[in-house]
Formats: sequence, structure tokens, C-alpha cells
Amino acid sequence: MTANNPENVNPEKRSIAIALPVTGEEEWQAVREPLMSGWLTQGPKVAAFEQAFAERHKVRHALAVTSCTTGLHLALAGLGVGPGDEVIVPAFTWVATANVVLYCGATPVFVDVDRESFNIDITQIAAKVTTRTKAVIAVHLFGRCLDMDALRAALPPEVKIVEDAACAAGADWQGRPAGSLGDVAAFSFHPRKSVTTGEGGMVTTNDPALAERMNRMRNHGASLSEEQRHHGPRPYLLPDFDILGYNYRMTDLQGAVGLVQLGKLDGFIDERNQWASYYAEELAGIDWLRTPAAPAGSRHGWQAYVTYVDPDKAPIPRNEIMEILQERGVSTRPGTHAVHMLGYYRERFSLTPEDFTAARDCNDNTMAIPLHNRMTAEDYAYVVKAIKEIG
Repeated sequence: MTANNPENVNPEKRSIAIALPVTGEEEWQAVREPLMSGWLTQGPKVAAFEQAFAERHKVRHALAVTSCTTGLHLALAGLGVGPGDEVIVPAFTWVATANVVLYCGATPVFVDVDRESFNIDITQIAAKVTTRTKAVIAVHLFGRCLDMDALRAALPPEVKIVEDAACAAGADWQGRPAGSLGDVAAFSFHPRKSVTTGEGGMVTTNDPALAERMNRMRNHGASLSEEQRHHGPRPYLLPDFDILGYNYRMTDLQGAVGLVQLGKLDGFIDERNQWASYYAEELAGIDWLRTPAAPAGSRHGWQAYVTYVDPDKAPIPRNEIMEILQERGVSTRPGTHAVHMLGYYRERFSLTPEDFTAARDCNDNTMAIPLHNRMTAEDYAYVVKAIKEIG
């Protein structure tokens, strides 16, 4: 990897997206088979994608679903989370992490985050555990895995760990892949993630009983799969439905694309890791901008490169910095939002921004800058130059 010197960048304004998926001829060709065969819904391509994903992430079971959100809901429902239960979630995360708790009729219990890693502050979790705590949703935010050993040590053994690995395909904690670290996990294949199927997700677990329960629940709770019905000798046979389920199945079109994308995952992350190091080196001299880092001995997924603008040192407020960069052709976004500051949660649970001050500060001061596999060396140099020119 060789980056051009920022001082030599062509001054002509560029237009650099915050994220773009890398898809092309291979993905286009991959969808031909299901299109030609007529098997468009969940079928052999989804099964092959599931097997390959499970092997890559070193888990026994992987179940493709419609999104990470439905995957998280399926995980909680499979664990039996329901009314009267509490689920601990970080206050700084995408809203879906908290929403799925409410889908189950349970109560989300917010915990503040660590300003350095942006992940849940494990030191504050024990104080939030009660006899009603059923699970913790451990978010690997932006692709950086939470310290799962410390999390497990902070919890009673009966409390389940659900990994929100939406951003963490291909990441690991101390050599163990995301998705294999808790009791169950959910991944996202949204276009802003490292690999994509458009919309889509994957649920992973090493628990065979939980896998079987979730497998049924994603297909309306049916006792027979579509493959069993269509390939069996008794065409009149319909499944029984003795549990409540949902329609969370992935299509074979998406499975075909996902299988191709998965083969590129490690190459994508290796490239992102190189450019993350480039950013860290080039931006190190800016005292008002803190750059993210990967924990020693672990692999960062680098779904996003999220910086922190120090409000006490920055020459102008973060929002003005983002506006200037936008005018110069560099797209930025806040890292994500503080859920306790969103209208629905603020009103329903009578929350204030000061209830979780680290999440509030991350909400107000994080800034994601472009990092994706369609950027060129010149693009990265231009981003660095544009940031340095702010002051």
C-alpha cells in the first residue's frame, strides 16, 4: 500500500462517500443460478452461505436472516426473553439494539460507555444486574470487539451474552472470532458493513438446542423446513406450528451474493486495517482529534473509522467541522447516537442527556470519516489534507 503525500494532492475537489459497498461481476453472476433455477427464497444458496459463515467464524451453527435487527430479536426470543425480564444494553449504539428488547416485551437497562473504545463500560455493569436480568447485549461497535473475558467475569453465570456483531464480521477478540464469544450473536450485511447482501443478517451460536429453536422461529415456527416439505415423499404434508415464529428468512438471491462477499471479507479487512494505520499516523499531530485504535492481540473489523473531536481543543465545533468537510467533498457522519437522548426512549423512560454522560459526549463529538474498499490512495490523502487544513 502506498499513499500519495497529502501536500501533493490535486487541489480539485473530490466527492468521497462515507461508505460504499464493493460489488461487481462476481456478485452479478452469482444471482444467475437462483434466478434460472426458480428457487428464490431460502434454499441451497442460503445453506451454503450459512455453512461458510459458520466455518469462518468458528461456530457450530449459523442462521441467515433478513437483518441484524431481526437476528437480535430472534436471539432474544430464542433465549426466552419476555415481559418482566431486563436486558442490559449500552447507551451509545444504534437504536435497534434497544428496540429488540422492547419487541420481546422486556425492559432495556442502559449502561454508559467507555469514551476510548465506544463500547459498554464493563465496570458499570455489575451495579445494573438484578434478579430480573436475563441477558446483556454486547455491542462490538464499529468493528472493535468488547473485552468479552472481562464482561463474562462481571456477570452471574445465568445471565446470557448476546453479541451485537452488526459491525464485526471478521473481527476477533484475542484470536477468537466475533460471533463465537457469547451465547448467541447477530451480524449485519447492510451496505455500510464490510460485506453486504443488500439487507440481511446472520445469527450464530454453539448451542444446538438454541439453534434449532431459532431455526424454527425464523420460519413462522414451522416444525418442517421448506426443503423438507418440497423434497419429501408426502406432498400433502404441512408443518405443525406449536411455537410463535416470524418470517425472518433470507432469500437465495441474497445468499448467493453473500457467499461471494464472504470470500472477500478478510481481504477487505486487511486493506481497511492498512488505511486505518495510515490515518492514525497522518492525523496523529492534530491535538483536537482522537483516532481509534485496535486492542492489542485482537483484530478490529474497521466497519467504520470513528474519531473523537475534543470540544475543548477543537478550533470550531464538531458540526461546523463536518459542514466544512462536506463542502470540500469529504462525507462524514456522527459515530452513532446516544439512545437515551432519542425522543421515544427519553419520553418513555424519563431520561435526560446527563444520565449517561459518556454516551452523551460520544453522541455530540464523534465523527466518522471515510474508510471503505472503493477508496484510492489519492482519496485517503485528500481526506487527511482536508482535515489538517481546518486548523
